Amino acid sequence: MTTDLNHTKRIGILAAMPEELKTFLDEMPDEHQVELAGRTFWVGHWHGHVVIAVLSGIGKVAAAVTSSLLINRFHATEIWFTGVAGGLGEEVRVGDVVVADELMQHDLDARPLFPRFEVPGKGVSVLKTDADLANRAVQAAQVVLQVVAHDGESHAGQLCRQDLDALGIGRPAVHRGLIASGDQFIGSAKASQGIRDAMPAVLAVEMEGAAVAQVCHDFGVPFVVIRTISDRADDEAHIDFQRFITAVASPFSHAVVDAMLRSE
Repeated sequence: MTTDLNHTKRIGILAAMPEELKTFLDEMPDEHQVELAGRTFWVGHWHGHVVIAVLSGIGKVAAAVTSSLLINRFHATEIWFTGVAGGLGEEVRVGDVVVADELMQHDLDARPLFPRFEVPGKGVSVLKTDADLANRAVQAAQVVLQVVAHDGESHAGQLCRQDLDALGIGRPAVHRGLIASGDQFIGSAKASQGIRDAMPAVLAVEMEGAAVAQVCHDFGVPFVVIRTISDRADDEAHIDFQRFITAVASPFSHAVVDAMLRSE
């Protein structure tokens, strides 16, 4: 295994979907594979930066293991996590982007030993992302969406206005705030409302981000979580999910990561 330890910065990129990972690998012509713990890690360069790209795995445990390996075996000094999520915030719509400032586990409840949502032994329920990385992710996302709005296409990620129109997505917005994670697929209005009632500030829900946050918190590694909203986490499916992943979410993730790497 070679991770190029002479570089001071090694960026671990977690992709939630295979389609995302493929677009990342297309930018890493010198990548090589490392098989470890049933996972394939791709080590290479993107805009001159050492990048280790890998699928996160589904659920908190899988994502935590993958994150730990990125840090301990591949010496990642930052972790960037992209993927999709269900929108919970009142103003969060399908096609919007949420960059996490904070993450919580909505299914963590060790009462009466610890307060609801508190991470046992840590004394906190909310884990904060790296402010600088979050700032850069928000700026990159805004630039990508502005380019699409004005020119019809983001050239780095090939995100096209035509694809958004075909899926009935208007003008996507960028939000920043709380993302909740849990080992449950939230697909009913009742479940969504339950999370909103318990966490009024929540913007989106997914299955891995808070676990990655806990690992990075423990190891002191800066991280950022960037999620494209694919649904409203309720009883209705509003769009063709696979088309959304292929035409919108994956190109957007690619464009944002590309822009962030260019700004390094």
